[in-house]
Order: sequence, then structure tokens, then C-alpha cells
Amino acid sequence: MVDLALPRSMTADHQVPILPLMASQLSYATAAGTWVGPIDLTIGQAGVTVVLGPNGAGKSVLLRLLHGLLEPTSGTVTWNGRRLDRDIRLRQAMVFQSPVVLRRSVAANLRYALRIRGYRGAALHERVETWLNHADLIEQARRPATVLSGGEKQRLAVARALCGRPDVLFLDEPGANLDGASIVAIENLLRGARDAGTKLVLVTHDLNQARRIADDVVFMVAGQARERAPAAQFFEQPQTPEAKAFIEGRIVL
Repeated sequence: MVDLALPRSMTADHQVPILPLMASQLSYATAAGTWVGPIDLTIGQAGVTVVLGPNGAGKSVLLRLLHGLLEPTSGTVTWNGRRLDRDIRLRQAMVFQSPVVLRRSVAANLRYALRIRGYRGAALHERVETWLNHADLIEQARRPATVLSGGEKQRLAVARALCGRPDVLFLDEPGANLDGASIVAIENLLRGARDAGTKLVLVTHDLNQARRIADDVVFMVAGQARERAPAAQFFEQPQTPEAKAFIEGRIVL
């Protein structure tokens, strides 16, 4: 596991916590129907919260609402009592299922993310080199990011999100469709980030990944948060019929 215990962003005032993150009566609907909600949810300071559930449960929509990519139809999202603002945006990040990379070199992807957070000069150069090493992308540093393999792109996306040490990182199925070696590398990066103090909120429908990395679980079905529990309790003693069926590998509608 890599050691990610590095100084936090140079632009944000990290003396004021942005957690807990609270969703209150949060809903999102379109003409096609209600995708999420209403949900009441509090995400605290430490560890990895895994949002688990079958396909179509509303997990990714919930993540985008919490991150601020979607405006809720009703309800609120607050960060330690505050609405989303520029400071909070700089102190959280998101990694998507399909990795998003900039049309520039691998190293330049990292430089871009760090400059936004105020890094310059020697500090910037050192941090880029450090994260190229963490992501095992030193040999690819000068290559265009767009020509990387899927696993390499996702490692870059995770490293770019983490290089400024955000307080919170959202991840939407970061291991989907990747080979085992890439999943191991990404999960090692995430464990290092968790141990260094970054709160992780990770969406997956992969039970095995959830077992490996979750500290607590939010279980969703049909847009609703049906269960919330510490990971060991959730997997050993699920409290709802839907969670029990999902853990047993049965189809949950």
C-alpha cells in the first residue's frame, strides 16, 4: 500500500472541516420518473463509505447529487452546515466509471490539477513526480493520456483526483471493466488515501470490492437508502430482505 500522507491543498482553509456531509429529504426526478429519494443521509469524517446495490438503484445519481453535478429536485445537501461553494469544490473531487483524461500528457494532467489548487514551482514538480510513482505511471509520464490503456487511464484519474489531497473523494464504479491488476493498484491508492485522512464515498454493485474496502455500507434499492450499517454488520447480519437477497446473489427488483 502506498503512503499518501502528504500536505493538503495550498488553497483551501483546512482548519474548518467540511464534513459531515448531510442530505436531507434529497430527491431527484425527471419526466421519466423519480430516480432518487427522498433520502436522509449523513456521511461522517473517516473511512470508506460504500454505496452498494443492484444496477438501477440510483447509486450514481445519488453520488452526483452529493458531489454537486446535479441539482436536486427537492431537499438539500450541506457540508458541515454550508451549501456548496468554491472552497468546498476545491476540497472534494470525483472519479467516474469511464475515466476522464485531459488531451495532454500524463504528467500534464497532474500538473493541471495541482495548479488549480495553488501549487507552483518546486512543490508542483515534486508532487507530480510523487504521484506518477504512486500510480505507477513514471514510464508513461510524457505520453498523451488519451493513448493509455483503460486501467492506466483510471489510475491516472484516481491519482489526479487525489494529488491535491481532497477532504472527500467520490468514486463511481472505479474498477468496472478493469483487469485484476488494475483493480488492485487502484484499491491500494484508495487505502492509502483513506489512511492519510481523505474520506472516500464509493459506488459499486461489486460485492467483493465492497467487502475488501468498505468501512460502512449504504444499501440502495429503487432510489431509496434501505439500510446503513458498519461493513462487518451489513455483510454478516443484513437487516432488510433486499440486502439479504443481494448478498446471497439473488436478483433484487
